[in-house]
Amino acid sequence: MAKNYINLLRFIILFIFLNFFSSKINAQCAGTDGQKVICDIENPVNESLSLFSLLGGSPVPGGTWSDNNNLKGLDPATGILHPQLITKGGVYQYTYTAPSTAGCTNNKAVVTITIGAFPGVGSQATVCNDSNYFNLFTAFDSNSMGPHSNGQWRNSEGKVIEPSLYIGDIDKKTTLQFTYTVPPVLECSPASKSTTVTVTVLRAPKPGDTQNLILCGTTGLAAYTNLDLNDQLTGEDSGTWTGPGITSETDHNVNLQELFDTSGPGIYSFRYDVLAVPDNFICSNKYSIVFITLEKRLDFTGAKIEVAKDICESEISTATYSAKITQGPDKIPDGTYDVTYTVAGSISGSESIRGFFINGEMNFPISSSYFQQVGKFTINVTNIVSAYSQNSCVDIFNPFSTTLTIYPLPRLNGAVLTSTPTCQNKAGLMQLDAPQLLDGDYRITYNINGDNIATGQTAVIKAVGGKATFEVPGNLNVKSGLSVIIILNIVNITNPTPQCASPANVGGNLTINPLPNATTVNVAVNNYCLNDPVSVAISGLGNLTNAKISYQLSDSNTSTVQTITQAVTNGRIDFVIPAALLSNIGSTKITLLNLTNTVTSCDVNLTNVTDDFILYPLPAAPNVENQQFCKVDEATIANLAPIGTQFKWYNSPTATTPLANTLLLQSGNYYVRETSANGCVSGASMVIVTVSDSPLPVLNSDGQNFCGLKNPTIADLSNNTNVPSTVVWYDAPNAGNLLASSTLLTEQGRYYGFNFPDTGCFSSSYIEVTVTLTSCDDVPNDFFVPDGFSPNGDGTNDSFVIKDIEFLYPDYNLEIYNRYGIEMYRGDKNKPAWDGKNYEKSGIAGGIAPNGVYFYVLHFNKGNKKPQQGRLYLNR
Repeated sequence: MAKNYINLLRFIILFIFLNFFSSKINAQCAGTDGQKVICDIENPVNESLSLFSLLGGSPVPGGTWSDNNNLKGLDPATGILHPQLITKGGVYQYTYTAPSTAGCTNNKAVVTITIGAFPGVGSQATVCNDSNYFNLFTAFDSNSMGPHSNGQWRNSEGKVIEPSLYIGDIDKKTTLQFTYTVPPVLECSPASKSTTVTVTVLRAPKPGDTQNLILCGTTGLAAYTNLDLNDQLTGEDSGTWTGPGITSETDHNVNLQELFDTSGPGIYSFRYDVLAVPDNFICSNKYSIVFITLEKRLDFTGAKIEVAKDICESEISTATYSAKITQGPDKIPDGTYDVTYTVAGSISGSESIRGFFINGEMNFPISSSYFQQVGKFTINVTNIVSAYSQNSCVDIFNPFSTTLTIYPLPRLNGAVLTSTPTCQNKAGLMQLDAPQLLDGDYRITYNINGDNIATGQTAVIKAVGGKATFEVPGNLNVKSGLSVIIILNIVNITNPTPQCASPANVGGNLTINPLPNATTVNVAVNNYCLNDPVSVAISGLGNLTNAKISYQLSDSNTSTVQTITQAVTNGRIDFVIPAALLSNIGSTKITLLNLTNTVTSCDVNLTNVTDDFILYPLPAAPNVENQQFCKVDEATIANLAPIGTQFKWYNSPTATTPLANTLLLQSGNYYVRETSANGCVSGASMVIVTVSDSPLPVLNSDGQNFCGLKNPTIADLSNNTNVPSTVVWYDAPNAGNLLASSTLLTEQGRYYGFNFPDTGCFSSSYIEVTVTLTSCDDVPNDFFVPDGFSPNGDGTNDSFVIKDIEFLYPDYNLEIYNRYGIEMYRGDKNKPAWDGKNYEKSGIAGGIAPNGVYFYVLHFNKGNKKPQQGRLYLNR
């Protein structure tokens, strides 16, 4: 047992030895704990400290440091500590952890740092009371380390205070002292440490508290024509005003009415400046601003709203909508406005939108969600206000509205198209029964197939109660038979825009009956005596079985339009004209106007289907008078009165053979009878006929010779006869023109003279006179040759002519040459005038003589008078 005890004692000693020496061996990796006491922390040498250098033993470098107190100032990688960053005095530990190398796992050592208390270095500060608060910590000397933060402030009365000092109530220059004390650190000193700071507070200038104004410039400025701006301030020092309407440094009154009238609405600022006292360099000058808002009352009277456009039902899914508000007579200033509007319809709602008035107009979108089905929608603007208005004015506003319409598409679903039979070249009436078609006006497009063909035809229809009609024009119904009418498209034209359209496919038949054949129709009426039945025969009616014919009488017997309807036999109708329509004798015309097939009601107007017939009276013996004739008239039987085909003339009261109408009358007795168209002959009446004559005029000797320069007339010719007062002259012996006494005589003119006394007959014979105008021996032989002419077609001086030369030198001739000696013209009394055109034999092309100088040679050909030469100028 003793042995066992000895062994146990050995084991315990070995265990203690091993554990003791093992701990010592491991501790060497982090070194041994260290410490340092810093009482003069404010010394610049204490700005940086290496903790690693404070470890004992042989610490292994490359480890990491940790701050056991979680303070500032430690770099954990390098172990460099900045003690002056620690904000209060005391004892602080920092642990070094050796690197994880073999044998050094979790090996640590601690360095203890003791920092003495530091209250900072007191100083003096000057501040302005307008900062309201002053932080006493800012009063320390900025060239020294800042004080520790664990101290306490006391005022000059020893009362503990906060470092943030309220100075806003200090109303004059005041100097204050404050003490800052930090608790002791026993390792350095058993007593606390203190420092003193001095703060001088200066009073800032007071610009006063402002009271802004918001006024309606349109209606509310009567009391502000002399506003004292000082009344808009409270608690201010003496200062000066600047702003619109302020005219000097002492001025503090403004006329807001004048300002509004001159500059209009707006926000006007007035600045009040107060200067600091001259020895106050801390407080700055102060100012306050009074804002006076002058608003204008807006008048929206007469404003209107327009929606971009109405649409058709087919556009609902793609349409966008916008509205435009336009100002009324009163201008709405440009700017931002809030508009409230409502939409009333199948979907209703109210919205507010902000937009801009520019040049009196505001455009804004409207949500398409309101417009999802057909109908009328009212957009009503209920309010408009300026977005930045202070509401000082009560605007003049009454709601206004407009309407947007979404029109339905015209629908012909289930429609039926029928017709009434028509005739060739007549309009065909089509009836459209369309239950889904709303009342209104529409334009349809249709095609025609069948016996008649036409495409792209249009018609306007008016639908009422789902029914409408339209006509197929007669010019589309040229052929008889069956036409198929197919409606392809329908457009609603009730409103100018939009005109909603839909395709269609509605068909119906139109029967077209043939017209009667008018080309073969003929009418015939014989002549009848008065009161005899007058029968009319109408033929050429073809295969008609029953017909209606209208006719009219004219000339001696007139009537309104008459109508007969009766069966047709072998293409012919015979009827008797009512006797009441034929009360007058004479020629009467029957005119057929219209032929109607009473089976189909198709009719045709008749053209030039007429016949003339005569109703003759029973003639009485003609009422006659004795008659006189002039021999020169060469009267014949045809000239006797009464005149007419019904009168026949005889040479005796019992003669039966009438005299020929061409038989010349002689003085004597003649007998006349009247024969009617029906062969009735009247009794004979006698007429005494007398045929008279006047003596022939006689021309004086040389009475045909005159001088043309004296402009002789027909009166001069008459004076050269034996009956100057009764002779009359003609330009032809038969059917000539009677010449007035003032008619000028012409050279070699032929005149025919008849004797026509006031009471008598034209002479049956005449004298023929050929006049000469060249008997001018007793007239001076002078004439004028023009020196130029202008053939420009203006009617003045268009030809070169030597006036009257033909009377003095009737055999003259005239030659005209150009400057090259080429003959341009040759004339005489039969060709007296040159019109400026090249002589056809001149050989010069072009036909028109150019402007320039030309030369003439005038040959008199009388009395050995030498030719005359000269020049003339042509200027067009």
